[in-house]
Amino acid sequence: MKRFWFFILMVVAVAAAPVSAETRMIVRDTLGSVAIHSACTLLGCTVDRGLGDPNGQLFLVGFPDVISPAVATTELLGVLGITKVEVDQLLNLQGATVGAIPDALYDSTPMDYYGATVRHGYVYQPANDIVRISETQQQFGISGDGIVAVIDTGVDTTHPALQAVVIPGYDFVHNSNNPDEKLDLQSSISVSVPEGDSGQPGQVSQSTEAVLDQSTEAVLDGNAQYADFGHGTMTSGVVHLVAPTAQIMPLEAFSSNGSGYASDVLRAIYYAAHNDANILNMSFSFAQPSAELKNAIDYANNRGLICVAAAGNDGLQTLVYPAALTKVMGIASTSNYDVRSDFSNYGSQLVWVAAPGEGIVTTYPFGHYAAAWGTSFSTPFVAGTSALLLSVSPFADESTAQSAISNAKTLDPGLHYGRLDIYQSISSLW
Repeated sequence: MKRFWFFILMVVAVAAAPVSAETRMIVRDTLGSVAIHSACTLLGCTVDRGLGDPNGQLFLVGFPDVISPAVATTELLGVLGITKVEVDQLLNLQGATVGAIPDALYDSTPMDYYGATVRHGYVYQPANDIVRISETQQQFGISGDGIVAVIDTGVDTTHPALQAVVIPGYDFVHNSNNPDEKLDLQSSISVSVPEGDSGQPGQVSQSTEAVLDQSTEAVLDGNAQYADFGHGTMTSGVVHLVAPTAQIMPLEAFSSNGSGYASDVLRAIYYAAHNDANILNMSFSFAQPSAELKNAIDYANNRGLICVAAAGNDGLQTLVYPAALTKVMGIASTSNYDVRSDFSNYGSQLVWVAAPGEGIVTTYPFGHYAAAWGTSFSTPFVAGTSALLLSVSPFADESTAQSAISNAKTLDPGLHYGRLDIYQSISSLW
């Protein structure tokens, strides 16, 4: 198989310029739907949709693009009942430095993994030993409980490794009940995918290596429309590696080109909270704080959800959100040699623990596998660990999970409690 390139980007940051033809604002109107529609009639804006908050006060409002966000904010805050206004941030996934293709990606021998046929190299990769996945599963007889809501680009719902545990979710990008990210390809081109994973790994961007057939290669090669195709399937695969009997709820808030709006992230968080999710995996970050993001996280947390988010790939001591929120575990990346990845953000105000994030072998759409780099893939190790905690303590919440997961291998202070040790985390509750 020839080598080819396209961008699989790993962590979200705020884009500098909008791509929409309107100025999008997130608005909280304490007087509700009728009031915000009346306000927009006077101001010349449109109410695009409610954003799912429990009190029915949060809305996405659009102004003509000739109206600046500053003017829109001033006009809206002058209306009785409107208490908060913020720009609907446009987010884009950003990549991490890639390394050599890991040996485990070449190990395609089929094996049974909790009832699903997977590749041997997916289960028996270095990260498994580093965080002690198999050792913990076998010692304590646990394999994960609860529902992990994965807010991402969707999931390959028919991937052989995942199909038995994927439950209904939602596609907030296309407002559809089917968040299968393969549809993003099929909507524009018919892809013929041969069975099996023959051939050698092909280079996929500066962030990911993947085994892909030539038909898919022709679609993705250099096509910006598919810059982040597969991201959600890859993060879900890591959750499944750690907690193979936990259920996965795909919530698509980012399109295959890696872009997404804060409003869709908010909708996804509220959806998860209202639909019995136990854990939020958020492999993205906001560069700027958002009051409504904090409100949504607080609401989910108060309903018992455990929240986990990526620390980001800028290689800086900085703050990004939601990882820096107090009710969220921010996850940094380490190498297989237990040092902080060069690309990983750090700092005790941002990071709860770190987890392996270099050359992680995981699932990829159309039944394939990929190796990935970035805090996006460190994060689901902790989300999966949280699902294992539910096997031991069914009512575990954010506080319980933070306490248990803080039992980590101590590394440098910039990684706070250190590198995830699943065995120690579970032992603390046993």
